[in-house]
Amino acid sequence: MLEQLGIATMDDVSLNGKVVLTRVDINSPVDEATKLVTDDSRIREHAHTIRELSRKGGKVVILAHQGRKGDPDFISLEQHAKLLSSTLSSGVGFVPDIIGDRAKGAIKGLRPGDVLMLDNVRLLSEETRDKTPEEHSKGELVGNLAPLADCFVNDAFAAAHRSHASVVGFTAVLPSVAGRIMERELTALSKVSGKPERPSVYVIAGAKPKESFDVAEHVLSNGIADDVLTGGLVANVFLRAKGVSLGDVNEKLLEDKGYTPFFIKARTMVKNFTERIVTPVDVAVDANGTRAEIAIDDLPSGSYIKDIGRRTIQLYSRLIMQAKSIVVNGPLGVYEEDNFSLGTKEVLLALSKTKGFSVVGGGHSLAAVHKFGLDKKLPYVSTAGGALISYLSGEALPGIEALKSAARKFIKT
Repeated sequence: MLEQLGIATMDDVSLNGKVVLTRVDINSPVDEATKLVTDDSRIREHAHTIRELSRKGGKVVILAHQGRKGDPDFISLEQHAKLLSSTLSSGVGFVPDIIGDRAKGAIKGLRPGDVLMLDNVRLLSEETRDKTPEEHSKGELVGNLAPLADCFVNDAFAAAHRSHASVVGFTAVLPSVAGRIMERELTALSKVSGKPERPSVYVIAGAKPKESFDVAEHVLSNGIADDVLTGGLVANVFLRAKGVSLGDVNEKLLEDKGYTPFFIKARTMVKNFTERIVTPVDVAVDANGTRAEIAIDDLPSGSYIKDIGRRTIQLYSRLIMQAKSIVVNGPLGVYEEDNFSLGTKEVLLALSKTKGFSVVGGGHSLAAVHKFGLDKKLPYVSTAGGALISYLSGEALPGIEALKSAARKFIKT
C-alpha cells in the first residue's frame, strides 16, 4: 500500500487464478515507412509488472494504446505482443479485437500464468473521451470486459493524466491497484515533490513553454524548490525578463516558438523569486557551426544561443552536488548537436555523482540520458512525459485519483 497516497498496490490483492485487466503504456516510436516499432524501451519496462502478475498465477489481459487516430503511428498492437513475448521469453497471446467475441473468448480460455494482449484501445471511439470513472464504467469497454475480470491493475503512469476509459473506467467497478511501474513512479516523485529533503533543486529547461512555467511557478510558490536552474529557451525568457537583450535572432526564435505570451509571467516570477530563479551567467552561441562562449553581460548576439557556457555549467553542477533532492526536466541546450551538448551532458554527469536523490524526466531528457550512456548511473529516470509535468505542476491526475477512490471502495488493508 502506498500509504502516503492511499493507493493500493499488487501486494494488496490476491492474483492466483484471477483475471487481471492490466493497463500499460507501451506507446512506442514507429517508423512511418515500415510501421515497425523502433524503440521497445517501454515494453521492456512494463514486462517487469506483467512477469510478476503471470508468475503469481494471474490470467493477465493487457490493455494499451498506440498513437492517435489519423497519425502515422496509429497501428495495431500485434508487434508489441511479439516484442513483449521476446522480452518475457514466454508466449504472449494477441487478438485483433478488444470487446468483441474473439476477445471475450480468448479471455475465457486463459489459464493461470497466461498473458493476452488485446488490440489498440484507441480503436474504440469512446476511449479518448474525457469522462469520470462512473461515466466510463457505463461504456462499452468496461461493460464488456469488467464482467470477465476480477481486478484491475493500472501500470500506466505515463497515461495517468488522461481521464480515458481504459485508465479510469474499471476503477469504478473492480478492485483496482497500482502496478509496479506506477508504484515506482509515485514513490520516486514523492521524494522530490511536496516536502523534499533540502536543499531542493529543480532544473527546468527545454523548449515547452507552458509546461515549464507551470512547474516553475508551482515549485517556487509552494516552497518545494529552493532553486530553479534554467536552461534552453526557458532560460532565455527569464533572461529577457531580467532585462537582458538577447539579440534579434534569439528574440525572433522565442516569438516563433510561442514564448512571447509568457514574458509577463516570467517578469512576475523574477520579481517574486529573484534569488531563487537561477539563469545562465554565460552562454554558447553558434558561430558559423562552431561553439563560441560569451558572458551574459556581452549580449546581445547576432548568433543563436544554443547552450549554457562553462561558467554556468560549473555553477549549476555545484548547486546540484550540494542538493539532496533534484529534478531535471528538459535539456539545457541543443544536445543533439555535439558542439552544443556540453551543458546537458555535464549537468547529467553531476547528477550521476551527487549523493542526493534525483528524478530525470521528459522525452528529450530521456533521449539525452540514452545518448550519454547514463541510463544506469542515475537514481531514477521517469518514463513519463505529460503525466510527469502535470504531477510536478501540482495537478490532480485522473488515473491517480481513480486509484485512490478504488482503494477506499474495494481494498481492505
